Amino acid sequence: MSKAIYITTTEPNSGKSIVSLGLMQMLLGKAAKVGYFRPIIDDYPDGGTDNHITTVISYFNIDMQYEEAYALTRSQVNHMNNQNKEDEVLDTIIEKYKAMEGRFDFVLVEGTDFSSEGSIIEWDINVLMAKNLGIPTIILGSGVGKTLDELVNNIYMAYDSFKDKGVEVLMVVANKVKPENIEIVQKGLEAQLPKDILIGVIPLNPILGNPTLMEIVEVLDGKVLFGKEYLNNQAGHFGVGAMQLRNYLTHLKKDGLVITPGDRADIILGALQANLSVNYPNVSGIILTGNLLPEDSIIKLIEGLSDIVPIVSVDDGTFSITNKIGAIRPRIYAENIQKITASIHDFAMHVPEDELTERLITFEPKGITPRMFQYNLLNRAKSDIKHIVLAEGLDERILMATKLLVDSNAVKITLLGDPKAIKEKVFQMDLDLDLDQVNIENPTESAYFDDYANELYELRKHKNVNQAMARDLMEDVSYFATMMVHMGHADGMVSGAVHTTKQTILPSLLFIKTRPNVSVVSSVFFMCLEDRVMVYGDCAINPNPTAEQLAEIAISSSETSKFFGIEPKIAMLSYSSGDSGVGEDVDRVRMATQLVKERCPDLKIEGPIQYDAAVDAKVGKVKLPDSQVAGEATVFIFPDLNTGNNTYKAVQRETGALAIGPVLQGLNKPVNDLSRGCTVDDIFNTVIITAIQAQASTSK
Repeated sequence: MSKAIYITTTEPNSGKSIVSLGLMQMLLGKAAKVGYFRPIIDDYPDGGTDNHITTVISYFNIDMQYEEAYALTRSQVNHMNNQNKEDEVLDTIIEKYKAMEGRFDFVLVEGTDFSSEGSIIEWDINVLMAKNLGIPTIILGSGVGKTLDELVNNIYMAYDSFKDKGVEVLMVVANKVKPENIEIVQKGLEAQLPKDILIGVIPLNPILGNPTLMEIVEVLDGKVLFGKEYLNNQAGHFGVGAMQLRNYLTHLKKDGLVITPGDRADIILGALQANLSVNYPNVSGIILTGNLLPEDSIIKLIEGLSDIVPIVSVDDGTFSITNKIGAIRPRIYAENIQKITASIHDFAMHVPEDELTERLITFEPKGITPRMFQYNLLNRAKSDIKHIVLAEGLDERILMATKLLVDSNAVKITLLGDPKAIKEKVFQMDLDLDLDQVNIENPTESAYFDDYANELYELRKHKNVNQAMARDLMEDVSYFATMMVHMGHADGMVSGAVHTTKQTILPSLLFIKTRPNVSVVSSVFFMCLEDRVMVYGDCAINPNPTAEQLAEIAISSSETSKFFGIEPKIAMLSYSSGDSGVGEDVDRVRMATQLVKERCPDLKIEGPIQYDAAVDAKVGKVKLPDSQVAGEATVFIFPDLNTGNNTYKAVQRETGALAIGPVLQGLNKPVNDLSRGCTVDDIFNTVIITAIQAQASTSK
């Protein structure tokens, strides 16, 4: 089930509050605790607050503070973007959303207002946020000033844009549609959109389209002279009282707002008297312009007439004030119960609530974005902090990654190397790394050296390793670091920035060894593409695996995938799909697939299958129409090291994907290898993954 829904619009002033209020009312009938979240809000000077947030929290009495309901202001986002910190924007939004998700059964997320950015930039921001939060979307469009074709095409283009980026759209809503056009808009959207998309068409409601006296007072900075308790009156029409009273009275309309100079006592008194008369329509309020007030005798008369019509004094002239009132965009605020209840009623009447509820209950997100994946990794590491040893403590990339890891408070770090040399290197790099927060071990001077050498001797003496050989091997940082893990003095080890894969992995094979029922150590890469994370195996360890080894690699990779939150749909890759190919290589993949099915019948697996059929839904449907994996694969098992290594590097370089790994699988305790061309981010991510693996191994 989805735990959230994202509301976005195609343009400004689409009436997003109607959907937010209606949805909140609907959700509170289905879930005990519903939260409200806005990733980015406008800046409000002088202590002002976001009206959407205050209205929803106040009206529905949600147990949350104002500051919890948003992540960033526009100025903060612009500042971070100008400093090339776009990733930090997303990270902050994800972190705030996740905190909300942890507190509530369901979260209603409301997108930006299109109030200052260009429409294209604003649109991209909303798509990006919905995608990275991994939640389905409702798209809202306005029918004001549009033909049928313009409205339908506008909404369809928005739907297509979200769908193209992998965001699931549950419903589209056409708002502010003329009542007589509801049916034709409904049919127009049905004809253009896929059958599974829910459609709502909400009519233009005068109650929601007119500003209240409170909004007018705020915009004009007016002073309320009378009728303060009636500022929720709505101004259905407005007109200037400049002609003689006998002529002006004929122009009064229902809920009309009278605009007149403050010295026109005849218009003021006539409007108030008309409001009391059954022969004239009600007056919503009176605006007195030019900073002119009626004389005391007139004020006294007004006080005696009635106090149900707000009378407001403003500074500017009549012409200027009239233009300002005409430019006011009506909004819904917490005190205006009439507008809120009208919004909730309109939503319930014109949106398929039962079907929407069912879609939310049955919604299953497809895949996970790289930002969310990395956020989840860091969060899991912080939940149970583990101790990771980095064998190559003098490498600059290792030291820079250590700085990030220390700052993250996600792991405890030991660096291997000469403490003086490491301290000097940190000084030379001008790196703000507090070495008091890092454990540094020089293998040859360590208090553990003799114990480790003796342990290695005992473990390998049957292989003719003597005491002297054991001591020589223990001077090697890879052996020392691995022994720290074996002896329980560290929870995991990472190396390979300087050393080869063989140098890193060999010690673990000698004395950490493989888990029960695992005969082959293998590896995977987490390939973080723009909109999803995939698992590639084996791209680093086994050159030419047999069918049995391929099957074991597939099973281990599925377990790794599932452990890190990715549903395994396994593609056993080959140069042909299904039964079309023959030959030793494709037969080996076919046999491996069958072995996996026999050992793990619940796994979703397809093989042999070509890469294009595994990733492209259209190709997959043509080549393997009955497959549960074709076009939706998340785990890719390559037939040999040559294919896997070249493919992951090609995808990484051509798409800009982040490749996290290789992550070793099959060992009793976590040891992971780095590429000698690794970046600081590669090291950071590998250490975090090693820490999470350590959580699993220490819990057994």
